[in-house]
Amino acid sequence: MNKFHGTGVAMVTPFNTDGSVDYEGLRKLINFQLDGGVEYLVSLGTTGESSTLSKEEKKSVWKFTKDTVAGRVPLVAGIGGNCTADVMDAIKDFDISGYDAILSVSPYYNRPTQEGIYQHYKAISEASPLPIILYNVPTRTGGNMAAETTLRLAHDFKNIIAVKEAAGDFDQFNKILKDKPEDFLFISGDDGVSLPLIAMGAVGIISVVGNAIPGLFSQMIRLCLEGKFTEAQPLHYKMLGFTNSLFMEGNPGGVKEALKHAGICNNTLRLPLVNVSEATSAKIKREFDQLR
Repeated sequence: MNKFHGTGVAMVTPFNTDGSVDYEGLRKLINFQLDGGVEYLVSLGTTGESSTLSKEEKKSVWKFTKDTVAGRVPLVAGIGGNCTADVMDAIKDFDISGYDAILSVSPYYNRPTQEGIYQHYKAISEASPLPIILYNVPTRTGGNMAAETTLRLAHDFKNIIAVKEAAGDFDQFNKILKDKPEDFLFISGDDGVSLPLIAMGAVGIISVVGNAIPGLFSQMIRLCLEGKFTEAQPLHYKMLGFTNSLFMEGNPGGVKEALKHAGICNNTLRLPLVNVSEATSAKIKREFDQLR
């Protein structure tokens, strides 16, 4: 699964000012990522505002993304939810051509037990023709997928190949990295801690920040994977102010603001998300201009 080493970018979904999908903006974004040297792309993860898109819009975005990428990098589709049967149906209905894996978030809102989380992913694993990347992000789901559950899934199901971990808990990270199967991939889910996580054994990142600075960010990640942490460290700190500014008022509001400044797409969001404040927009622009 070396195709998922390095920088994957969880792409935003550009919208026109009327709220419709901006396919020209999406084309520009995809080519901006590939020109920046990222290793793979994630379509319709959390950053892509997937929860606000209809089934038909999702199919259209996935097809457009596949056709635009045209095999130049691996592709991952975000397919998750809090109804296991609906997730299984979505996976069965998904056109897998051109895609290499599915990123599936741990079920939210229902607050399942660890056994419930395990059974959810077991059912998805058995339904999926593509490899599964687990996604643990407690700040969004309202519940943590414990290290023991991640390890149980990693050992029990061969097509569960990786976890995108965004728990913010280094004790949990250590447990997974220490006891995971050798071929199971640990992928950082937080831009700001990717450097130390790679030093611990992570194979890269599924990034938000990479939307706006794919070249600089993926360069830093590649240096880390080559063990050149002394060279990577200045880049990490150079990007830190910008990284922090993007999350001041939530994601993807911040990174869409940066992409507007970059001329890639506008900053339209779908409710209930709203644009960042003028003060935050100005800070993002200042930090972005310093990087450029």
